[in-house]
Amino acid sequence: MGGNMKKIIVVGNGMVGFKFCEKLHQADQEKNFEIQVFGEEQWPAYDRVHLSSFFEGKAKDELLLAPREWYENRSIELLTNTLIVQINRNLQVVIDHLGNKHQYDYLVLATGSSAFVPAITGVEKKGVFVYRTLEDLEALKSYASHCKSAAILGGGLLGLEAAKAALDLGLQTHVVEFAPRLMARQLDDQGALLLKTKMEELGIQIHLQKTTSEILGNGKLKGLQFTDGSFLEVDMLIISAGIKPRDELARKTGLAVAPRGGIVVDDHLKTSDPNIYVIGEAASHRGLIYGLVAPGYEMATQVVNQLIGKEVKPFEGFDMSTKLKLIEVEVGSFGDALGETPGSKPILYKNKTKGIYKRVNISADGKRLLGGILVGDTSQYGMLHQFFQNHMALPPEPEDLILGNRGGKSAQGFGIDALPDSAQVCACENITKLHLCQAVQEGNQNISSLKECTKAGTGCGGCLPMVNDLLNSELKKLGKAVKTTLCEHFSYTRQELLDLIKIKEIKTFRALINEFGSGQGCEICKPVVASLLASTWNEPIVKHQHIQDTNDRYLANIQKGGSYSVVPRIAGGEITPEKLIVIGQVAAKYQLYTKITGGQRIDLFGARVDQLPDIWEELIAAGFESGHAYGKSLRTVKSCVGSTWCRFGVQDSVSFAIEIENRYKGLRAPHKIKGAVSGCIRECAEAQSKDFGIIATEKGWNLYVCGNGGSKPQHALLFATDLDSKTCIQYIDRFLMYYIKTADPLTRTATWLNKLEGGIDHLREVVIDDSLGLGEELEREMEFLVNTYSCEWKEVVENPQLRARFKPFINTEEPDSSLQFEPLRGQKIPSNWV
Repeated sequence: MGGNMKKIIVVGNGMVGFKFCEKLHQADQEKNFEIQVFGEEQWPAYDRVHLSSFFEGKAKDELLLAPREWYENRSIELLTNTLIVQINRNLQVVIDHLGNKHQYDYLVLATGSSAFVPAITGVEKKGVFVYRTLEDLEALKSYASHCKSAAILGGGLLGLEAAKAALDLGLQTHVVEFAPRLMARQLDDQGALLLKTKMEELGIQIHLQKTTSEILGNGKLKGLQFTDGSFLEVDMLIISAGIKPRDELARKTGLAVAPRGGIVVDDHLKTSDPNIYVIGEAASHRGLIYGLVAPGYEMATQVVNQLIGKEVKPFEGFDMSTKLKLIEVEVGSFGDALGETPGSKPILYKNKTKGIYKRVNISADGKRLLGGILVGDTSQYGMLHQFFQNHMALPPEPEDLILGNRGGKSAQGFGIDALPDSAQVCACENITKLHLCQAVQEGNQNISSLKECTKAGTGCGGCLPMVNDLLNSELKKLGKAVKTTLCEHFSYTRQELLDLIKIKEIKTFRALINEFGSGQGCEICKPVVASLLASTWNEPIVKHQHIQDTNDRYLANIQKGGSYSVVPRIAGGEITPEKLIVIGQVAAKYQLYTKITGGQRIDLFGARVDQLPDIWEELIAAGFESGHAYGKSLRTVKSCVGSTWCRFGVQDSVSFAIEIENRYKGLRAPHKIKGAVSGCIRECAEAQSKDFGIIATEKGWNLYVCGNGGSKPQHALLFATDLDSKTCIQYIDRFLMYYIKTADPLTRTATWLNKLEGGIDHLREVVIDDSLGLGEELEREMEFLVNTYSCEWKEVVENPQLRARFKPFINTEEPDSSLQFEPLRGQKIPSNWV
């Protein structure tokens, strides 16, 4: 070590300690500092933000922020499995658990926090865990293999993360919270109630206003006793009730510690000893502990700036806004979320059908956004947060912030370009709009390059949608063609990935992401790739068990209360008496709720997941097939009785509907597809509200395309007239394959056509006139899918390995006893329905 070189010791090698090392190495161009890092865990720094992905199959090495070689290549000495137990401030020495002494010039404490464990009688029993480190998770996972149920103590952010882990482990999951609502610091009563409802629909039982008085069991946990006298029997307990700053070193050495914990720091993050800094969750700044990674990163940056002599601004606190996905539910909260500012006025939007709740709080004068809450849909979070953070002027109708465009200019119309250059887009790395725009102009013109250059989006990842919007905006300004990539893991569109899968004959998600992507994938790309693989090779989607959504995983729609639906295909609505009898027998045997659908089928509701293979075995034996009611695929082709029975019918609509439905059954697409065939212009089958509709004429069939019902209905457009049956099918083949090849994920045919350059005229040119020369290729690809069709449920029933996946718990064959029903009009419904 040179005479002028200063030695920095960092105690703690979590995410914030790692970020400090990374920032100091980047800034220390003249090599004035030697860095030594101590971590008490056996691993280098890892990603605690996405720790729950460990239960989704991600390996420990994949969670590492950097391998050991990263430290070695930067001459940073990393000592893992080493606990610092003492600080001698006079000698400027730290002492590790082996008694070794280490000299420092400056000491940075990044000791973080530990799980807060309430003083409950019996907390030491076997089966009680905390949810904090990789070691905790390994122990928890091992113990869970012998359990059926788990309770999570705590209904905040950490508690709901732990609940997801318990679900991923196949456990019957309970969340116990002493407050009257979940996420009490981030959500109001209505938002929390919606979140609770969504959690319960996924099978998680929520227990509010419960205080645990004792953990019962003879050495081993058996259940929780509550102060109100009630008892909850569970096999294991995960305590996730908050954090406790790791300030024991500071206490021992006489540094100032806050009354409620945390090492006291000033606005320059210095302790009462000017040579000792504290960053992250161990620091108490103006009486506050910051439990998110973004403020810890900002602290690390400011300490680095001080050490290298760069002019710094005081640390004045941090915005604790957050956006995340909790167990399939999107949640966002920012600013004064609960409307506690005097004079603030709330604007609320609630859609119970779609499970969406939005609230924004505006100032008394209506000029400023003070905060807000989003549950079920956080797509507006980025811009709303920017309105709040940058004190942007509100639109004339502030409700447009959450209601969208209602004929005039909406808040979304202000767009990304309206943000000031100083707008902080990435809070974790403190990256501004100007920084990102300059990086794009300097040549970083795809999302991977932009992330690598600026580090934006590499922390919690919540800013990535806005980073992507900025990238596209800047590319357009530079005259570049903007390519809409699927997600951060693939720098390709859905259409390009479809071509790559075909050209390279790729059959698995892992092979695709290894060759053409990065990372492990996400909830955006995994279901899309599952659909693409099914669309291309026509293999049952259940074979891709790790990449589909819940409905595809179990080939059934999950319903309220955690049970599933069974929907056999009834092509054209035609069914024999014998098959009707079988449906009735199955419904009676398994006590299923039955209902005739608008698509001329019979829904059977209330099946347990372990019952699904048995139910389908009986239905398949009777000649039924999967109705694909769970998939982004063809649902039904509805028909009237046509010329067979109706005195007005001019064509046999039932026969044609059956032929059409049997041709396209199982066809995977960007979104669900519905069709209909009407036997005359009276239109009893409602063909003009379908993705493709066929109406009989005296000369043949009129074909309509790109309609849909639902919340935003759109009439189908007349595509071609007086077609014979063969030509009509040829056009539908080409139309559907062109849609599958070119539409974005989760885009209905109506929306696809609205965005298609040239609209219906272009579509006619491609399908009828074959303007692109694709006609034969589109027909050939459709013929392959038709000829290789197989019933997904038949494969499951006949394959013991696939069939074995249909059980509620990974470690027992017992059914899920948590499902609860109640009677209604002679049938059963979920007990929480009413």
